[in-house]
Amino acid sequence: MSRKGTAKVTALLEIEQSVQEGWQRERVFEEDAPEEAKGKDKYFVTFPYPYMNGQLHLGHTFSLSKCEFAVGYQRLRGKVCLFPFGLHCTGMPIKACADKLKREMEDFGFPPQFPLEEETSLSTSSSAASVQEVPIDKAKGKKSKAAAKTGSSKYQWNIMRSLNLKDDDIARFADPHHWLGYFPQLAKDDLKKMGVKVDWRRTFITTDANPYYDSFVRWQFLRLKERNKIKFGKRYTIYSPLDDQPCMDHDRSTGEGAGPQEYTLIKMRAIEPFPQKLKVLAGRAVFLVAATLRPETMYGQTNCWVRPDMKYIAFELANGEVFVCTQRAARNMAYQGFTKTNGKVDVLMHLTGQDILGIALKAPLTSFQAIYTLPMLTIKEGKGTGIVTSVPSDAPDDFAALRDLQKKQPLREKYGIKDEMVLPFNPVPIIEVPGFGNLSAVTACEQLKVQSQNDKEKLTEAKERVYLKGFYEGVMLVGSYAGQKVQDVKQLIKEQILDANEAVVYKEPEKQIISRSGDECVVALCDQWYLDYGETAWKQITAESLKQLETFADDVRKNFEATLDWLHEHACSRSYGLGTKLPWDPQYLIESLSDSTIYMAFYTVSHLLQGGVFDGHSASPLHISPQQMTPEVWDFVFFKEAPFPRTDVPKAALLKMRSEFEFWYGVDLRVSGKDLIPNHLTYYLYNHCAIWPEDRSKWPKAVRANGHLLLNSEKMSKSTGNFLTLQEAIEKYSADGMRLSLADAGDTIEDANFVETMADAGILRIYTLLEWTKEILANTESLRSGPADTYNDKVFISEMNKGIIETAQHYDRLMFKEALRTGFFEFQAARDRYRELCTEGMNRDLVLRFIEQQVLILSPICPHICEHIWKRLGKLNSIMRASWPVAGAVDNVLLASSSYLMDAAHSFRLRLKNLCQPAKGKKILPEKPTNGTIYVAKTYPMWQNKILILLKSLHDKSGVMPDNKEVSVQLKNMPELKKYTKKLMPFVQAVKENVEVQGLKALNLTLDFDELVVLQENIVYLTNTLELEGLVLKSCVEAEDVKIQEECCPGKPIIAYRSEASVPVLFVNPQPCSGHFQLTVPILEGDTVMKIAYRMWKLDRLIKNPNSLKLLRYEDSVMGPRQVPVFGEPEAGKLSIPESAVFTIDAEKKTVCLVNNGATLDIGLQMAYLVV
Repeated sequence: MSRKGTAKVTALLEIEQSVQEGWQRERVFEEDAPEEAKGKDKYFVTFPYPYMNGQLHLGHTFSLSKCEFAVGYQRLRGKVCLFPFGLHCTGMPIKACADKLKREMEDFGFPPQFPLEEETSLSTSSSAASVQEVPIDKAKGKKSKAAAKTGSSKYQWNIMRSLNLKDDDIARFADPHHWLGYFPQLAKDDLKKMGVKVDWRRTFITTDANPYYDSFVRWQFLRLKERNKIKFGKRYTIYSPLDDQPCMDHDRSTGEGAGPQEYTLIKMRAIEPFPQKLKVLAGRAVFLVAATLRPETMYGQTNCWVRPDMKYIAFELANGEVFVCTQRAARNMAYQGFTKTNGKVDVLMHLTGQDILGIALKAPLTSFQAIYTLPMLTIKEGKGTGIVTSVPSDAPDDFAALRDLQKKQPLREKYGIKDEMVLPFNPVPIIEVPGFGNLSAVTACEQLKVQSQNDKEKLTEAKERVYLKGFYEGVMLVGSYAGQKVQDVKQLIKEQILDANEAVVYKEPEKQIISRSGDECVVALCDQWYLDYGETAWKQITAESLKQLETFADDVRKNFEATLDWLHEHACSRSYGLGTKLPWDPQYLIESLSDSTIYMAFYTVSHLLQGGVFDGHSASPLHISPQQMTPEVWDFVFFKEAPFPRTDVPKAALLKMRSEFEFWYGVDLRVSGKDLIPNHLTYYLYNHCAIWPEDRSKWPKAVRANGHLLLNSEKMSKSTGNFLTLQEAIEKYSADGMRLSLADAGDTIEDANFVETMADAGILRIYTLLEWTKEILANTESLRSGPADTYNDKVFISEMNKGIIETAQHYDRLMFKEALRTGFFEFQAARDRYRELCTEGMNRDLVLRFIEQQVLILSPICPHICEHIWKRLGKLNSIMRASWPVAGAVDNVLLASSSYLMDAAHSFRLRLKNLCQPAKGKKILPEKPTNGTIYVAKTYPMWQNKILILLKSLHDKSGVMPDNKEVSVQLKNMPELKKYTKKLMPFVQAVKENVEVQGLKALNLTLDFDELVVLQENIVYLTNTLELEGLVLKSCVEAEDVKIQEECCPGKPIIAYRSEASVPVLFVNPQPCSGHFQLTVPILEGDTVMKIAYRMWKLDRLIKNPNSLKLLRYEDSVMGPRQVPVFGEPEAGKLSIPESAVFTIDAEKKTVCLVNNGATLDIGLQMAYLVV
């Protein structure tokens, strides 16, 4: 995006660097538990530590900014705040990338020479991880957690080059531990440039590369196992055959959030004689197997679908049976105990769908002796087995396809399907569905006029109509469960066919899942260590913790509840990657979603163990070695009832650690993207309940989930170039400019939007605030002194108080977009109104108070510029140690009167604009009015008054506003309103709309303030803004125009404009080299020197102050203007006009006279003026 200039950004960056250096010198953000904790409020906030395989990007920054803003606000509220920041290295990605670099050097040399045709995908943007979009439900967003972070480069080496790394440097990344030393420091540097309020002493990296953290995680898992939360056994899990281990969310490049989907695999036995292709299997039990989610509908099977051009296989099971399905489905089955050898598919033959068309099958539960395989062209290979059962009574797709075959003989002939395989098979009534009868699919297709199986949109709608209704309201008509609801017997029917060996349980991934090593994952039945999430007692206590958790949004709570409903065992071990080894089974590593559930507790003591060194390989501030941190020592630190352990660690050191933990824990706020609700955030709750089951004070207190961040209304993607790293964003917009835009991007669980044009506008707003403040502080003497007691002073005070109160409420609810609106945009607008309305000048003390309050309430979002201005105000301590401003009383009546004034001025301007437009069909502009009369009504006209009384009466009776029909009936019974018939209902509607906005006060017959007083207080402002010579205020009863009397009502003043006669006078400036020349100024009857000076000031903007003008008349009004002026003597031949003089005119004769001290002088049509 092209930009006009960067001078403002450069200036802001320089300020930010200076401010950050000051914070670092003062160690502003380093917080220890106070020695006397009683009475101290604390605020402990955390953000899921980002993964260290690349630079932080704007998506990370958006989420962590919520923590940052919250901490800034809570500091102002007087709380002791802690924001620590860890860096995650556990898991597969770093190891996978390192191994990929190693393989690329082995395959293509050093530096690698990649094939030319495959090099073209090199991205020009920076990153070091490869992840992509995954469609997920609303709770998880539209993309995976770090979706679309990199370009489309096939080679890891090219991805590293895109980070501006040289080949020699890239080679070092073939060692996974090199990543642990490189990217964490980059992350810290970028975050410090952002100005985050982080206590960097507590920062650490994960994995066994950090012996202290490794010890902590080992302790956690020992305690979980002791409490029977970790178990070992066979369970279904997403599994990567290539990596030979379970593939958890953070190990995936696609499919994050997807789990195993369970199907009932229906066994349809092939009836001999077999077709030619299957002859070799004669005498064997051959089954075409179809995966279904609706086993209760198998009573209605009429046929089986296969796709003629799809590839299938016949493979042998461990029990000797033969299954026919796709290779992909067979691969899944091979890892679920179906085959003789785990993971191996014993293929007997390869087939196409055409080879198995027309086979007779014996299917479970159907009323037909045999059904046949028929062609369907829409079967997808990536879901199920490629074999589909057909139930046309309840499945719209099946009905449409079967009807096509029955009606179209050429279609049957094309695939060799005989009539007897199709024509006798009609839909069988099996389920009664309210509104759809006993053939719900048939009814839905007829209602929507589905013509064929190609009417995809209509068929989709038909399915939506009947599927859920069939499950929740359908009643079985056949079988042993006839008369019972489908939802009650679905599982019983499934167990019935499983027990009869007519079906088996089969699972596959909900959607395609690709591991970071590039392998398509399967569902496998594995022996593994797993966390027993979902276990009844553990789930129950976690549900209790959710009840006391603040989630800030109903959607977030509902997503947590939904996750608790479905979540069950989670594999916590793997054999590949980086991490901590399981203490009791060191052949396994603890996976990345399992070592990151209670690490927030480690923050409370990490600074005492590691002292700010990421990997803990330095002298401990408490002189404690990792080996000394035994499980019993950790118990003493984290369990306040635990006895002092047998250890050589000094008791004072352990008491210090315990006091830190007890003061800070539990976590007051955790902020994360919404995609972590179904995994990390729910695990976070589970594990806290497991480790501290009896101490609810240690349970999480609040979780704030946000949507993903769009960039310019599109998803961030390196391949499209629509991507910004944190470093790039700061360089482009400054830290405060970026932070302002992040706050303005959005607050809800829906995706937010960072708009670069708005970011540029934000820079201008911040810079303008700085420049205005500098100008004010340099010119305070020009401001009005004395008490702030004018009408507009009082309005401004109330507006500031209101802004402070509302902004605090938004900060409390973590609604930062709203806080920015009330605490900056509207706060600035209040200042602008005050400046505009104060014709007598702004009050000095009030303006200085505004600046101080503005930087205080904006400082959580834009701390650098606020700190800079704070110091310019002469404050000695950092704004980070300041307090939230105390708001005084808000005078709502006064604010309502101010709003009334602005609305009235706006309506007056619109009326003036319309008046000055040429008449329709005319080009000549009408004469601009010079004066106006404002008419004000203290009460409504009689007919409006009666309507308001009626509406209030009807509302008082029912508690709600009456509908128009009821009001109309009542109005017909009021004969006195007959002449206003056409006006009645429009007024009723207008009042009802006002009630929606203002509440019941819109029904009041009078206002809470005196309109005349408000308008009189601001008569100078109104006169100036309307560019008039004079305004008069009158009651509407004084109006000669009957229309004004009828239409004027409380809160809706009416202005009538008029033009008064004038005589043009030429004013000449005789001052040499002044830049002022001559002006033609209209003179009106009764003008004064000040009025004319003000008129001249509006005509010539080079005149900076109307008070600087001196008006002169010629001694000889006839000959004086004709004489050559004397150079250097501008007043020669002229007389000063005293301010007490009054001008009088004769418009017809075009003469101007001056009346002073009883004398009247004809002064001619030319005068002079000086600028002094």
